[in-house]
Amino acid sequence: MTSATTMTAALEPVHRDRLMSLAREVSFAAGTRLFEEGRRADRFWIVRTGTVDLDLRVPGRRPAVVETLGHNELVGWSWHFPPHVWHLGAEAMTPVRAWEFDAAAVRAMCAEDPEFGRAIAVWVGRVVAQRLHASRVRLLDLYAPYGSGGLV
Repeated sequence: MTSATTMTAALEPVHRDRLMSLAREVSFAAGTRLFEEGRRADRFWIVRTGTVDLDLRVPGRRPAVVETLGHNELVGWSWHFPPHVWHLGAEAMTPVRAWEFDAAAVRAMCAEDPEFGRAIAVWVGRVVAQRLHASRVRLLDLYAPYGSGGLV
């Protein structure tokens, strides 16, 4: 899947290389919870292989999956905005290999280099907008009387 929100599409090579200098390789077994809604957001990931479901707590029901992320997609944006608390939950649906980033280190790098910081902010902002749209459509499909219908 190629999207304007993947790391390779959103960041110029110089910014991508700078970000990747902070990357740490990690892996998660299928079924592993990466984070829970409402908890502290102190890291984020870029998926290398596998899939991660983003979910939203719904009172009286199981969490609703609002999006599935794959190769080169950003998992987590809450680390970028105070109060740095997760707005969704995330679970590895298949075995996942990813690059993990320490949020404080990336925020510090953004503060040191305004051009890099702007590139990261624009990328994360695009991701937030896309996730908000996907969440809205998914929740309408699940809970509205006639689904999401046509979006104008």
